[in-house]
Amino acid sequence: MADTRKYISQQDLSKHNQRGDLWISIQGKIYNVSDWTKHHPGGDLPLLNLAGQDVTDAFVAFHPPTAWQRLDNFFTGYYLRDYSVSEASKDYRKLVSDFSKMGLYQIKGHGVFLALCLMAILFSVSVYGVLCCTSPWIHLLCGGLMGFFWIQSGWLGHDSGHYQIMSSPGFNRFAQILTGNCLAGISIEWWKWNHNAHHIACNSLDFDPDLQHMPFFVVSSKFFNSITSCFYDRKMNFDSVARFLVSYQHWTFYPVMCFARLNLFAQSFFLLLSKRKVPNRKLEFLGLLVFWIWYPLLVSYLPNWGERIVFVISSFSVTGIQHIQFCLNHFSSSVYMGPPSSNDWFEKQTSGTLDVKCSSWMDWFHGGLQFQVEHHLFPRLPRCHLRRISPLVKDLCKRHNLPYNCVSFWKANVLTIQTLRNAAMEARCLSNPIPKNLVWEAVNTHG
Repeated sequence: MADTRKYISQQDLSKHNQRGDLWISIQGKIYNVSDWTKHHPGGDLPLLNLAGQDVTDAFVAFHPPTAWQRLDNFFTGYYLRDYSVSEASKDYRKLVSDFSKMGLYQIKGHGVFLALCLMAILFSVSVYGVLCCTSPWIHLLCGGLMGFFWIQSGWLGHDSGHYQIMSSPGFNRFAQILTGNCLAGISIEWWKWNHNAHHIACNSLDFDPDLQHMPFFVVSSKFFNSITSCFYDRKMNFDSVARFLVSYQHWTFYPVMCFARLNLFAQSFFLLLSKRKVPNRKLEFLGLLVFWIWYPLLVSYLPNWGERIVFVISSFSVTGIQHIQFCLNHFSSSVYMGPPSSNDWFEKQTSGTLDVKCSSWMDWFHGGLQFQVEHHLFPRLPRCHLRRISPLVKDLCKRHNLPYNCVSFWKANVLTIQTLRNAAMEARCLSNPIPKNLVWEAVNTHG
């Protein structure tokens, strides 16, 4: 029987990659998702970044089975000519199917309940110490506990953006606003916008916002060319100020991470005050308002400005541990320029991530996300299963000659600082180097 289906080539498909004209291929069928960008739960950036390509692996990774039911609404009637599936993709999709049959995507254990209990304890003890104790040392400790409270809140906010942690979408949305906006002061919509772009374009210098920290940090000398951020839609100028700061970035990394939360506060308001379409904008603002009422009010109960400043610095510094962890997973990994490509999507996810090796009893400290390779390949999988599947992922990477990087926490820090130092030294060697003094020479001559 003759094949009556209509086909287009990969070259023709690649032409449909502009806003208002976005086509994608999933399992060889062509879909027009131009209008869906306005309603896509993951935002428009994933669709814009992957338009004009076959995106089957990415679609499988980020969408539950129910999403397949929507696809027929966007089918163009065309099929991709010479569509084929690599052996790596076949094995990957089989693992996704196996995990689904095992119920791993649905089984979340008691992780959410235990995390909420731990958060309640940390918050209650911190508030009690501020209100009912007079010792400055207790107040310092309470600031640290508030930092750990924010860290645990961050893990739950992260999970609620990747999959449903509560019994219904409504309760899941409530958990997002509570853990993100109300308790941590960070817009959950900003986080999803940022984090989805990071997952799709992992370690792309111009597409991944998690590598775009100019003027404070750069991980590659390519930033010295003042590249344009396709996420923020602006040019990141490598001027004299940026060059000076980058030249010392291996020294300033940890101090800056202690106050990295300030950037998240600012980015949250920048998004909500922008002209971008933000779902539930009023609810997002209300959640941030709750945070900016209870936290300053709590700080005001401390007896003097000295203790108030110490409390804030303590809570911010402890939370800095989480920001450092995020950087360890990617800063020292392979980077590239340009948009993400579905042709090597699998390799980009594995080469751009770094696992941190640790004992199982330390999973709480890393949030389970020390298994970063596993998380990037299976982002919808609850964190409690990442250690369990790590041998399977390692075997998959070995079988298809893909990188699987896993080092100790100490080594991850060393690699990160080395990456920052290498870029710092290159910044100093530009045509107009920053003057070096004797102290700089003594410290850096031998590394």
